[in-house]
Amino acid sequence: MRLSTETVISMLRRSQDNDTLGGRIWRARDALGMSARELADRLGVHVDTVSAWERDRSEPRTSRLFMLAGVLGVTPAWLIAGLGDAPKDELNGSAAAGLLSQLTHIRTLHEQTGKAIAALEAELARVLQDIR
Repeated sequence: MRLSTETVISMLRRSQDNDTLGGRIWRARDALGMSARELADRLGVHVDTVSAWERDRSEPRTSRLFMLAGVLGVTPAWLIAGLGDAPKDELNGSAAAGLLSQLTHIRTLHEQTGKAIAALEAELARVLQDIR
């Protein structure tokens, strides 16, 4: 099945991301759980340069834009114009591992708190029994 040019353009417009270039750079970096410094190091630029791009104070040169798209795992078309699929906002592996670690820690604290409450209740019951 062939699609007309108008149909393709209409489909692209529906999937267009209306954020700015800087906003798309930030969102793609954030989706990877990557710091601005890590991105700067991977691209061979200063962290202030990445910060300026993300705040729309400046724009990367064409060659950097294509490198940026590759490092961030997005298409140049999405990065430049917001056309196509945005990076998924799902948790990446390292973020999920960190959250699981926190959850395990909180569950342990919850169990310890439950045991402490039970011990306190038992002691209170014993003290009240002795008073009567």
